[in-house]
Amino acid sequence: MGDRWRVEVDRGVCIGSGMCVNHAPDGFSLDSARQSHPVAADTDANEPVLTAAEGCPVEAITITLASGEAVFPPED
Repeated sequence: MGDRWRVEVDRGVCIGSGMCVNHAPDGFSLDSARQSHPVAADTDANEPVLTAAEGCPVEAITITLASGEAVFPPED
Protein backbone atom coordinates (compact mmCIF):
# COMPACT_ATOMS: atom_id res chain seq x y z
CA MET A 1 0.00 0.00 0.00
CA GLY A 2 2.89 2.41 0.71
CA ASP A 3 0.96 5.15 2.55
CA ARG A 4 1.18 6.20 6.19
CA TRP A 5 -2.02 6.10 8.19
CA ARG A 6 -3.18 7.89 11.32
CA VAL A 7 -5.32 5.48 13.33
CA GLU A 8 -7.70 6.68 16.04
CA VAL A 9 -10.19 4.95 18.31
CA ASP A 10 -13.14 6.90 19.70
CA ARG A 11 -12.99 5.64 23.27
CA GLY A 12 -16.43 7.10 23.96
CA VAL A 13 -17.86 4.72 21.37
CA CYS A 14 -15.60 1.68 21.89
CA ILE A 15 -17.36 -1.20 23.66
CA GLY A 16 -14.24 -3.30 24.18
CA SER A 17 -15.32 -6.20 21.99
CA GLY A 18 -11.68 -6.97 21.17
CA MET A 19 -12.46 -7.57 17.49
CA CYS A 20 -9.73 -5.10 16.50
CA VAL A 21 -7.14 -6.95 18.57
CA ASN A 22 -8.23 -10.24 16.99
CA HIS A 23 -7.85 -8.83 13.47
CA ALA A 24 -4.71 -6.76 14.07
CA PRO A 25 -2.90 -7.77 17.26
CA ASP A 26 0.13 -5.70 16.25
CA GLY A 27 -2.07 -2.65 15.63
CA PHE A 28 -4.40 -2.50 18.64
CA SER A 29 -4.46 -3.36 22.32
CA LEU A 30 -7.04 -3.21 25.08
CA ASP A 31 -6.30 -1.35 28.30
CA SER A 32 -7.40 -2.42 31.77
CA ALA A 33 -10.86 -0.90 31.14
CA ARG A 34 -11.12 -3.00 27.95
CA GLN A 35 -10.94 0.13 25.81
CA SER A 36 -9.11 -0.22 22.52
CA HIS A 37 -6.28 2.01 21.45
CA PRO A 38 -3.87 1.88 18.53
CA VAL A 39 -0.41 0.58 19.40
CA ALA A 40 0.97 3.51 17.37
CA ALA A 41 -0.96 6.58 16.21
CA ASP A 42 0.86 6.50 12.87
CA THR A 43 1.46 3.27 11.01
CA ASP A 44 2.25 1.97 7.56
CA ALA A 45 -0.89 1.15 5.61
CA ASN A 46 -1.73 -2.50 6.18
CA GLU A 47 -4.59 -4.87 5.58
CA PRO A 48 -5.02 -6.14 9.18
CA VAL A 49 -5.61 -2.61 10.55
CA LEU A 50 -8.09 -1.86 7.76
CA THR A 51 -9.87 -5.17 8.41
CA ALA A 52 -10.03 -4.30 12.12
CA ALA A 53 -11.60 -0.92 11.36
CA GLU A 54 -14.11 -2.46 8.95
CA GLY A 55 -14.99 -5.16 11.50
CA CYS A 56 -15.48 -2.87 14.51
CA PRO A 57 -19.09 -3.50 15.60
CA VAL A 58 -19.58 0.14 16.66
CA GLU A 59 -17.38 1.84 14.01
CA ALA A 60 -15.11 3.36 16.67
CA ILE A 61 -11.97 3.20 14.50
CA THR A 62 -11.04 5.86 11.97
CA ILE A 63 -8.11 5.80 9.57
CA THR A 64 -6.87 8.83 7.67
CA LEU A 65 -3.92 9.59 5.44
CA ALA A 66 -1.38 12.21 6.52
CA SER A 67 -3.14 14.58 4.11
CA GLY A 68 -6.34 14.17 6.14
CA GLU A 69 -8.07 12.14 3.44
CA ALA A 70 -10.34 9.48 4.90
CA VAL A 71 -9.37 5.84 4.43
CA PHE A 72 -12.04 4.40 6.74
CA PRO A 73 -14.82 5.11 6.98
CA PRO A 74 -14.72 6.35 3.39
CA GLU A 75 -16.08 9.79 2.67
CA ASP A 76 -19.42 9.76 0.87
